[in-house]
Amino acid sequence: MAKRLYVGGLSFNTTDEALGAAFAQAGSVVSAVVIKDKFSGRSKGFGFVEMSTDEEAQAAIQMWNEKELDGRTVKVNEARPMEDRPPRRDNFSNRGGSSNRGGFGGGNRSRF
Repeated sequence: MAKRLYVGGLSFNTTDEALGAAFAQAGSVVSAVVIKDKFSGRSKGFGFVEMSTDEEAQAAIQMWNEKELDGRTVKVNEARPMEDRPPRRDNFSNRGGSSNRGGFGGGNRSRF
């Protein structure tokens, strides 16, 4: 059964291919993904590697945890399942009523 690993502290220059090649030294890599910002496309500094067996995953943790990869010390451990998060509130949820943003001054303005 495949085991998914979390890899934190990645260099912003690390690619999916480089991550997979590094972890292939410990065994068969099913997938390797560096997580990127959806707007800028820049790496967020972490990723996930899926190894084909539990034994290979443990070997990869032993090989790479607290070791240097692309000039950065990375943290490697078993990935936890993604937790449910509450829905995000956006600034556009108040579309029908008042915006509570204030006005253009007002107050006591006297003319001379």
